[in-house]
Amino acid sequence: MSDVKAQLTEQLAEIEWSDLIPHAQRDAVIVVNEELSIVNVGVAIANDNVALVQQWIGQKLIHKPSFDELSDWNSQPGKKFSTLIVQPFVLVCAA
Repeated sequence: MSDVKAQLTEQLAEIEWSDLIPHAQRDAVIVVNEELSIVNVGVAIANDNVALVQQWIGQKLIHKPSFDELSDWNSQPGKKFSTLIVQPFVLVCAA
């Protein structure tokens, strides 16, 4: 698992919302609550840890962006997010 974590840590990037819009349009964006480590979420998804991912979903710690969030971000195209790609998803956390 540490190899996956190291690899994902290296891939962590800060990206503006305007660059994330195409991923949101294909319903691939997952919002990670700031209480969680985006890298740890990426590791859980990459390792297909269904139980942990479902737990986070149930606790509303990870979710698909709401209509209100998308509207807010679309009005701020320069808003920055920490992002991590774990195919087919793009994990985002407000920077």
